[in-house]
Amino acid sequence: MESVSIVTNGSLVKEKWFEEYAGYLDIMAVSCDSFDESTNMSIGRGKGNHLETFANLSKLCRKYNVKFKVNTVVCRYNFDEDMNAGIEKVAPFRWKCFQVLIVPDENDSSATLRDAQRFKISDDEYRSFCDRHEHQQSFVPESKQVMKSSYLILDEYMRFLNKGVKEATQSILEVGVPAAMDDVYWDDENFARRGGEYDWQKEQKKENTELDFQTFLPVRFGIQRS
Repeated sequence: MESVSIVTNGSLVKEKWFEEYAGYLDIMAVSCDSFDESTNMSIGRGKGNHLETFANLSKLCRKYNVKFKVNTVVCRYNFDEDMNAGIEKVAPFRWKCFQVLIVPDENDSSATLRDAQRFKISDDEYRSFCDRHEHQQSFVPESKQVMKSSYLILDEYMRFLNKGVKEATQSILEVGVPAAMDDVYWDDENFARRGGEYDWQKEQKKENTELDFQTFLPVRFGIQRS
């Protein structure tokens, strides 16, 4: 496999996990929406210790030769924050800053499983955040217009979302990935615009890092072999 990445809030990732699996991993992306713990709790991220976990994971990534990436969702609670000092301290190789995205029938009202309306910001508010941080070498902005259809996103029913362009696909559990992919709207232009292709391999790959998913998945995620 050319590259393996994990996106996590980090709450359950300990050093023992790195000892066992870091050799298979190129990138760990950790969510951090604020360097103010009270803001993180207002957003719903952690219970007051998220920044400690975040800082520890940045150190473990360096120790175990895993590229450290930061994902930030710019929203109502953090758009006016200055995150420069915190980002410079952890020094990620890539810092993705997403404008909060409202997806029809997914997170747009109290009738959906999630309601993100309270997080919504204007384009001008998002740009003000970008202007404050664009000098960071790792900074990669993604407005809602750019990311809307340039990601493949599965919902809790394992359907690809078409983000308001058309209905979600059938579940990959029912029709398989290729058939579901045939019905996905994909925006190649915005994928390129947001830098979807980049250096996603760590500098040195260990030998014999072929991950046996037949062993890994059942043990780690409780999946039963059929």
